[in-house]
Amino acid sequence: MNQILVAVLALGAGGVAGYLARQSMAAKKSGLLERQGEETLKKAKDEAQDIVLEAKDKALAVLDEAKKEEKNRRLEIEKNENRLFQREEDLSRRDKELEKRRTETELKSQSLEKAEEEVRAKREQAVKELSEIAGITPEEARKKLFSEVEEKYRDDLAQTVRKIFHEREEEIEKKSLEVITSAIQRYARSHISEITTSTFTLPSEDFKGKIIGREGRNIRTLERLSGVELIVDESPDTIIISSFDPMRREIARLSLEKLVKDGRIQPAKIEEKVEEAKAEIDKRIGEIGEAAVYELNVYDFPKEIVQLLGRLHFRTSFGQNVLAHSVEVAHLAGILASELGANVEIAKRGALVHDIGKAIDHDVEGTHVELGRKILKKYGVSDEIIKAMESHHDDYPYASPEAYIVAAADALSAARPGARRGTLENYIKRLGDLETIAKSFEGVKEAFAVQAGRELRIFVLPEKIDDFRALQLARDVAGKIESEIKYPGEIKVNVIREVRAVEYAR
Repeated sequence: MNQILVAVLALGAGGVAGYLARQSMAAKKSGLLERQGEETLKKAKDEAQDIVLEAKDKALAVLDEAKKEEKNRRLEIEKNENRLFQREEDLSRRDKELEKRRTETELKSQSLEKAEEEVRAKREQAVKELSEIAGITPEEARKKLFSEVEEKYRDDLAQTVRKIFHEREEEIEKKSLEVITSAIQRYARSHISEITTSTFTLPSEDFKGKIIGREGRNIRTLERLSGVELIVDESPDTIIISSFDPMRREIARLSLEKLVKDGRIQPAKIEEKVEEAKAEIDKRIGEIGEAAVYELNVYDFPKEIVQLLGRLHFRTSFGQNVLAHSVEVAHLAGILASELGANVEIAKRGALVHDIGKAIDHDVEGTHVELGRKILKKYGVSDEIIKAMESHHDDYPYASPEAYIVAAADALSAARPGARRGTLENYIKRLGDLETIAKSFEGVKEAFAVQAGRELRIFVLPEKIDDFRALQLARDVAGKIESEIKYPGEIKVNVIREVRAVEYAR
């Protein structure tokens, strides 16, 4: 019992001792933390004070820099003000000098006008006195003098006029030939006249029967929808597509190609494939137009104009592809404009669209020149380009140098060997028209169109046509040909006056 009591007391004493020990340790730890907190707070205050001092130093430095910049700006402003003030003084001085010179000029001008009036009055008085003495007016004297000189030196004047005319003509022709030859040499393109038929090759002879169909209904449907004539002759594995319109032939060819590939050939399927072919052609037209403007580096035409240019690929004129012709004319016009110092861009653009009216002249009434002008105006093409293209068939007056260049380039392209096919009837009619025009003039004995219509030889009656009249007759005939006949290139008018003196010795 006593031992247990002793143990309990000992345990209690140990607990009290432990509690006291923990209290002592906690007090020591609390004091340590307080000292550390005071040190940290002091350190933070010191750092804050350093930051404030540093910020003040930087603020003072910035303020000093701003003051320096402000001072420099003031100095610069003062310099500029002084400079402007000096300029104003100079301008004021110049104005005074100009005003002084203008006053002097006006005085001199008035003096000159007065002197001119005096001279004019004296001249009129002298002429009046001379007229009274001579008994004729100055106009009558001038006419009499000219008639006497003309009568006395008639033959010499004719020879001199002819010599000057031919020398000048030869000089101009030589220079123009140099420019044209240079343009043709710098731009060379192959020329192939297009025909009115296309050939479609079948995979086998069996497809001919399918394309014809029962009682010919398939081939009639395709001809009706595409607007072509299909010729199924004895040629093996071949169908000939005939039409004057290249676009219709291409639609028919694409339709046949799609039908053969599909294998099912019947009226409903033919209608479907023709519509697909038309959609494909529309897409290809846009691509062809873009390729043409890309070739010429012309990128500012509206999309509708480019689409119409693409349609020209499926249009021919005398067997010549109109788009190929337009691109060639644009190249030639650009080269000619460069050689002659004209506006190259206006010439190229005007040449490229000079036949754009032909893209719709099958559908809309009117000449292709007039239709082209309306199209270009509708889509906002500049007036300079319209003026350059509207005169290539002499429908409108030549309003700019580029208009002459476009017309010349158009004639060059059309007259290239192999570029176009002229029918025999048109050729013979043109020759007859040339001779008829020449014979319509008084004093013409005979007229012959030679050199494939490139030269017109006119024989005149010497007793009715003298040398002066022969020169005038050549110009008149050439002018009438230009106004009444359309032809590629140029026609030489050669007037021949022959005088024969015959006598017999007996």
